[in-house]
Amino acid sequence: MEHSAWHEAIKAQLPDQYYGKIKAFLNTVYNDGVVYPPKDKVFAAIQRTPLDAVKVLILGQDPYHGPGQAQGLSFSVPDSTPTPPSLQNILKELGDDIGIKTSHDLTPWADQGVLLLNACLTVPAGHANGHAGLIWEPFTDAIIKVVNAQDTPVAFILWGAYARKKKALITNKNHLILESAHPSPLSSYRGFFGSRPFSKANAFLVANGRAPIDWLR
Repeated sequence: MEHSAWHEAIKAQLPDQYYGKIKAFLNTVYNDGVVYPPKDKVFAAIQRTPLDAVKVLILGQDPYHGPGQAQGLSFSVPDSTPTPPSLQNILKELGDDIGIKTSHDLTPWADQGVLLLNACLTVPAGHANGHAGLIWEPFTDAIIKVVNAQDTPVAFILWGAYARKKKALITNKNHLILESAHPSPLSSYRGFFGSRPFSKANAFLVANGRAPIDWLR
């Protein structure tokens, strides 16, 4: 991150010395117990998707908290891992919207400009949202603000009440906000299914002269 366009842009949005606080937090929690994702993948979302390449931002809450699941990319898991219920529903909606994606690893999306961002970048094993409110929200809010500040049109996809609260950070009228219920089995039938976010994001990108995402990769 230090050598990317993200670094200075995010730093400008944060209080002084905040990067140092993040480093200290990471050293503490990874020394004290099992934390996901692996430490070298904490910043995978912004390492995988350069700032000037962002076309779509999909916001999740925090990483999966089971062994072998979290990759540092929201909602994505390796193909060697069973598909979590929320991701099953995302892929079901994708199938109804555009077509069948056979892999549930979303890394190819990140490589095409889909910023797969979680609001919290780490989680203790077995304890969903266990690092909420400790360090990450100012940092990930800064990422959203940095993307919002880009004049190149971006589609922001906000699923569920938590993600939709971040709508207030998206003020640039060049961008598109797509929001619905969360893909969790608890809420997916309250407006997530049938929301067609993938085709809507692509239509927006094409209308603004940007290449669409191949969501089936």
